[in-house]
Amino acid sequence: MEWGMKNRISKIIRPEDGRCVMLAVDHGYFLGPTEKLENPGRTIKPLLPYADSLMLTRGVLRTSINPSTDVPIVLRVSGGSSIIGEDLSNESITTSIEDAMKLNASCVALSIFVGSKYEHQTLTSLAKLVDEAERFGMPVLAVTAVGKEMTRDHRYLALACRIAAELGAHIIKTYYCDNFQNVVEGCPVPVIIAGGKKLPNEIDALQLAYDAVDHGATGVDMGRNIWQSDHPVAMIKAIRAIIHKNLNVEEAHEIFIKEKELEHQKVLKPT
Repeated sequence: MEWGMKNRISKIIRPEDGRCVMLAVDHGYFLGPTEKLENPGRTIKPLLPYADSLMLTRGVLRTSINPSTDVPIVLRVSGGSSIIGEDLSNESITTSIEDAMKLNASCVALSIFVGSKYEHQTLTSLAKLVDEAERFGMPVLAVTAVGKEMTRDHRYLALACRIAAELGAHIIKTYYCDNFQNVVEGCPVPVIIAGGKKLPNEIDALQLAYDAVDHGATGVDMGRNIWQSDHPVAMIKAIRAIIHKNLNVEEAHEIFIKEKELEHQKVLKPT
């Protein structure tokens, strides 16, 4: 692996512990103005100091992120369908590697839909993206997206992750599931887990992060369970404590409570 590739991956996955906290804010590319992400810049700004990397589209990067930021960028380069469209799996590559390089991305990301109507299209798009990206030493993150008709059990996710790795993806993003260790063991590249939809409370999200890394995940790419929280900064700090400090759920929740109380005190403090 070339130096440039290794250097970019080391910005996404911290070499000191082999873990990562990626903040996902790319939802608008198919969901539009998602709740609490209506103004991306306002949502992202207080969270940036605690994210190892930021996953987003070029549109939000250009309009909502200060170019002086030193947070590594994972650039979403696939799309072409929406939540109201006929089939969400009908995706293609929408952003060139040249543009990713101009935007100083550290990684590019693309979704695959194994088992869907457009399986072949998304898998060949991944292969083409890897070919092009490797010319520039750019790592590729493959997202094993799951359509409505597909299940999230370990057999399906292990299949999707392995296929993505076989096609050359350098990092895989997938969902946590029962027997998750089987998914990780069958995938020769690092696996991170998606946070998914907003869970009922912060304990559930912390448990998800803990279980994932406990069963072999490299880290998380979490979005809604952080920025849709009533206390997003407290939440991302608690997630970081699990990923990078190996805290358990109870210990991480104590950090969440403490940070929430500090936030409340700042609001009440007279100016």
